[in-house]
Amino acid sequence: MSAIRHESGPDAGAVWHYGDPLREQRRLAAGEASVDLSHRPVFSVSGPDRLSWLNNIVSQKLDDLPPGVWTTAYILDPQGRIGHVFGGVDDGETLWASTEPGHLDALLAWLRRMQFAARVEIDERSDTHAMVIAGGPRIVPREQLDEVLGEVRAGTWAADALRIEAGRPRIFVDTDDKTIPNELANPDGLALGAGVHLQKGCYPGQETVARVYTLGRPPRRLTRLQLDGSAEALPAVGADVLLDGRVVGRVGSSARHFEQGPIALALIKRNVDWSLPVLVDGIDAAQELIVNPEVGLHVRPNMRLR
Repeated sequence: MSAIRHESGPDAGAVWHYGDPLREQRRLAAGEASVDLSHRPVFSVSGPDRLSWLNNIVSQKLDDLPPGVWTTAYILDPQGRIGHVFGGVDDGETLWASTEPGHLDALLAWLRRMQFAARVEIDERSDTHAMVIAGGPRIVPREQLDEVLGEVRAGTWAADALRIEAGRPRIFVDTDDKTIPNELANPDGLALGAGVHLQKGCYPGQETVARVYTLGRPPRRLTRLQLDGSAEALPAVGADVLLDGRVVGRVGSSARHFEQGPIALALIKRNVDWSLPVLVDGIDAAQELIVNPEVGLHVRPNMRLR
């Protein structure tokens, strides 16, 4: 396989594609391919208090997390804005987790400041373990990486295209420093998204999340954009979304999908008419609603907005 790698950005050095990105998407969607995400940093939290301790400081309910179940959690600031994110799995003794490139040091520093008397050990594991998508997200020993990935592989292009199609935001790419969880999609049928549990105890930022959830109307909504297929380039991350020359949002990740063509995710002001076309980085785009702008909930296929 001839690997074409990212030259810059958060995925620098990772395989973008292996020469046939659209075919790779089809095979990944069919569950036939794996994705090497070993450029993403990995850490572990071990010790008898690890799940109860994490449960008190993150947005996800972790105190009863069963072994082998992948989960995602946010760490919020007092205003409810997303400051850190990680996804991981517990094996009964240790929680193995991964975060976004360039964000590990700040995340581990925050966790260690919150450790106090908790019986936990926090360790960086990027040298010994790696994240992959192989029948779902996994963290595996690096010595087993080639075996787990197998011969049929897809690049990050394929993974991103399917993620955008599903309306799953990537934190720090599809979000900014003002993003609260209520603005994001809910691809897994939960009240707010994969990273938030509403029926758990207190944690930093919970008041904002609960208030916006109860009252509805978050400031912005995650939106999928169908981009003009005649444009040669895709929009830059962070580019303004314009409506009649007025800035109404910002675009995040984008990719060319094997069925839908060029698509992207964007955060757009809640009160913008979602039936109107917008302009992003000089490219015409149609909006596709993901989050109900009135209540901040995921729009399911059978949900009708009034």
